[in-house]
Amino acid sequence: MQVNGKDYRTVWMHQRSVFMIEQNLLPFEFKIFESKNYQQTCNAIRTMLVRGAGAIGAAAGFAMAQAFLEAPKDNFRNFVAQARKDIEATRPTARNLFYATERVYLSGKKSTELALTEAQAVADKDAADSQAIGTFGNRLIKNGFHIQTHCNAGWLAFVDFGTALSPIYKAHKAGKDIFVWVDETRPRGQGAKLTAWELQNENIQHRIVPDNAGAWLMSQQKVDMMIVGADRIAANGDTANKIGTFEKAIVAKTFDVPFYVAAPTSTFDLSTKTGNDIIIEERNQEEVLCQSGIDNAGILRKIRIASPSSEAINPAFDVTPAKYITGIITEKGVIKPDEETIRKLFL
Repeated sequence: MQVNGKDYRTVWMHQRSVFMIEQNLLPFEFKIFESKNYQQTCNAIRTMLVRGAGAIGAAAGFAMAQAFLEAPKDNFRNFVAQARKDIEATRPTARNLFYATERVYLSGKKSTELALTEAQAVADKDAADSQAIGTFGNRLIKNGFHIQTHCNAGWLAFVDFGTALSPIYKAHKAGKDIFVWVDETRPRGQGAKLTAWELQNENIQHRIVPDNAGAWLMSQQKVDMMIVGADRIAANGDTANKIGTFEKAIVAKTFDVPFYVAAPTSTFDLSTKTGNDIIIEERNQEEVLCQSGIDNAGILRKIRIASPSSEAINPAFDVTPAKYITGIITEKGVIKPDEETIRKLFL
């Protein structure tokens, strides 16, 4: 996608360094971060400097490639094996992370050059899959539609184009008159900060709405469809996505609003039978108790917004049962969220 007239991917590798858009600074500052070793890339994933299913996957693949480049000859196997464990411990819910790490690790066991080639292939496939998801998803969007999103599953969450936002971009470029309701997405505000920034960048009409306004919007027939992303999809179609997705799906079903999940096949995990088996990451309570923003002087600051003596819990994801999902938009087409259909994707 373009920023200030220049094409960018969310994450890329050049020589021994991994470069990524520093998402914790957006939308107030656009800056590129250079990670010079796999440990720095791990930290970038863990602290959500780079975030989103596909972007995490690509960064993890590049981190694995960095590990092969860094591994000492006298302790090569142990070094890369430990590096894989370190990378996979950064974000336990994100399926794309494990998918990418395994692909690069297996290729790297043959040669370091193949690890680098495979890491780039993972990133390129992510971008191509997102393009295809946009094409299939665009067919579901009618002129005049009001679409609701949750969190950020745009190009910032993937290598390029995104999943939930990719159909919206395709529809806009096709000349359709569309409007997007952007869930703010507490506690980190990925909708208010990142999705809104992307849509503004693409000149797409939108409004940021409180997370708890979804039921009112749908009850007033102000939402024609909802599209969200996914971090892991179980074999039966149960889907883990950013916390708050489940309650939106329940409301959508109540008011007969089509609820679509957009995700590439790399996000599916056939070894996970149902959503009950998905590990839910719990993050630091400070993300709930504090907020970041710019003051009147334009300085980015973090302030506490909650009662000083109170503590919080911070589950990063919830699981939406398949029965609430209208369909899953993949790079191979739109499918029903059931085990038989999902397994056919991999035949």
